[in-house]
Amino acid sequence: MSLAQTIQVFEAFDSAHASGRTVVDLFARTPAAAVTVTRIDGAKGATDFVKIVVPGSHGRLAGGSAPTLGVVGRLGGIGARPTRIGLVSDGDGAVAAVATALKLAHMQTQGDVLPGDVILCTHVCPDAPTRPHEPVDFMDSPVETEDMNAHEVVPEMDAVLSIDTTKGNRILNHKGFAISPTVKQGYILRVSDDLIRIMEMTSGRLAVTFPITTQDITPYGNGVYHLNSILQPSIATAAPVVGVALCTESVVPGCGTGASHETDIALAVKFAVEVAKEFTRGTARFYDAVEYDRLIALYGSLAHLQRRAAAGA
Repeated sequence: MSLAQTIQVFEAFDSAHASGRTVVDLFARTPAAAVTVTRIDGAKGATDFVKIVVPGSHGRLAGGSAPTLGVVGRLGGIGARPTRIGLVSDGDGAVAAVATALKLAHMQTQGDVLPGDVILCTHVCPDAPTRPHEPVDFMDSPVETEDMNAHEVVPEMDAVLSIDTTKGNRILNHKGFAISPTVKQGYILRVSDDLIRIMEMTSGRLAVTFPITTQDITPYGNGVYHLNSILQPSIATAAPVVGVALCTESVVPGCGTGASHETDIALAVKFAVEVAKEFTRGTARFYDAVEYDRLIALYGSLAHLQRRAAAGA
């Protein structure tokens, strides 16, 4: 179960004083997990980027070859103070990523060590700005998308789960969580059968997926509409990326407070933990490599979609 870790992180982040130090303190009793914090100042404020590494028994950190899973908690900020008091809906991704790390680290204290390393990254900002967006306002970030990707998407990640609140739209009308098709270097590939299987197993319900468009996998700031930033990690890596969306039936603004649902976050955490177990031991794939190579042979690379368009283009 992952509800205990989810509530623990949720309560720690529901504070005007939340910071990277808050995350360090959460892992005080799990020494196997290495936590690093980097504070970055931007044009709209500052935030603490957090990287948590949970080493595997046969991962690269131990000199082995088991694959490494990356988990990114994507968000603008966990709070919008002083205009909003409390944890905002947009903070779900950060809560989920840190709770996943906390669960994996706790498992190690109980003798359950995954084969491969898991690297979990997010950032903690209790006073981020907001910005207009249709159909409801979004949370903004104190730093640029490029800065976020530079600190949250690292070369060691062989595949990435990007967890993000995805409630401010009329496209995904489901309460709980949903997964996206796999994105790899500009290609939107089919939804992973393995991830569907794991989702159905952990949720006890039929899988829920959500549509994405070419716009969603291009860099922010290019003047086209994005569902949200859930697939922005895909522009910074050659690894396959899957979005894990925390969602609702109604349209909820990212800057809304009292709009997070702990049990839904815990379900996403449980999913991420099970994906970590299977991916790092080679029993779950994010995409079909043979089919991807066939697409490249037929149609060429689409990696140019990962680049920001030149000014005036």
